[in-house]
Amino acid sequence: MNIMTAEQFRAEKNSLSDATVNNAKLDKTVLDIIQNVRESGDAALFHYTEKFDGVQLGQLTVSQEEFLEAEETVSDTFMTALEQARENIAAFHENQKEKSWFTNRADGVMLGQQVNPLEKAGIYVPGGKAAYPSTVLMNVIPAKLAGVGKICITTPPGPDGKISPEVLVAAKLAGVDKVYKLGGAQAIAALAYGTESIEKVAKIVGPGNAFVARAKKWVYGDVAIDMIAGPSEICVVADETAQPEFAAADLLSQAEHDEQARSICITTNRVLAEKISESVSSQTGQLERKAIIEKSLEANGKIIIADTLSEAFDVVNEIAPEHLQLMIENPAEKLGTIQNAGAIFLGNYAPEPLGDYFAGPNHTLPTSGTAVFSSPLGVYDFVKKSSIIQYSRQALQEASDSIITLANAEGLTAHANSILIRRDVNDA
Repeated sequence: MNIMTAEQFRAEKNSLSDATVNNAKLDKTVLDIIQNVRESGDAALFHYTEKFDGVQLGQLTVSQEEFLEAEETVSDTFMTALEQARENIAAFHENQKEKSWFTNRADGVMLGQQVNPLEKAGIYVPGGKAAYPSTVLMNVIPAKLAGVGKICITTPPGPDGKISPEVLVAAKLAGVDKVYKLGGAQAIAALAYGTESIEKVAKIVGPGNAFVARAKKWVYGDVAIDMIAGPSEICVVADETAQPEFAAADLLSQAEHDEQARSICITTNRVLAEKISESVSSQTGQLERKAIIEKSLEANGKIIIADTLSEAFDVVNEIAPEHLQLMIENPAEKLGTIQNAGAIFLGNYAPEPLGDYFAGPNHTLPTSGTAVFSSPLGVYDFVKKSSIIQYSRQALQEASDSIITLANAEGLTAHANSILIRRDVNDA
């Protein structure tokens, strides 16, 4: 891994002409796909599935027979682990549930907020390089707890035209209504606008490749989305209490996602930095996804030497990482210094994969610096809120002068008249 100072990191970061990649060519392809799906419906979906996935499908919906086959395929050990993860995820997200609330004042005013679940949600689960049953749980469970009426999943089929059995059993365990054999931008378009087989949803959530991310950007407004996710990323802050082998393993856990993943370590100790770098090299050679890891680290693997922990935390807040590990002494005491991070893992024994699979907090997190203004996926993403306002006649009379003054100041005399006509009316 490339070892550099904090100043060198900032200079390299600032030397980039623009953090936004030129997506013109990608967007043209995505917009063409979206338009074709809107015009041709299922026919376009079958066409793109054959073109991009190399599969001719007879139907898009996963059948009950395929679910049964999946249940017979997976091991009891996997099911036990999946059920434990589901319990932990549900227990954590249960605390995020919101209730409607109302206040009644003595002057005849009632105000409140009504919380309603979304009617339909579509969840994109990536495929291709790996299967992601954990993504199923992380996206479906908060939707179910929010009370979403219908939940469907789209995920690309394998070369045999089937969906990963682990994904299917996770979908059934989480309570999904339908699973569709469909990936890419065409899946996002189908969820956003509907086809003969797929119902239009209110919101689309879940990670995906660049085509999926750009498609979500372009359908936003016609449908809600969770976020536009970029490549996975991890930032490890390590001091003398950190185990270099642990830090290296955690950096590699993200580098194996894909060639664009970012793995960054920040430390005040150059000797530790060198030990971590050496451990990264030695561990990489033993891992199955070595080729992907090496490309990821070459492009985006960095170890940053900071003068102080305070400077290290400043760099963290500038990066706003998706995953942050504080492998330092008394990490909980430093939480107040962290303003921008998707998920924060404390100590040597809270590795990032703990959050990916099991602990309970959501692993769908803001990436590419968007933790500056975004939050992890949660129950709150699957509800909408309505403000409730009720005034008695007397309460409106008492407020009328102020309302009329404000309306007239904006030149909206019809607004003012709406108040005046009620103030001047006689009792029946």
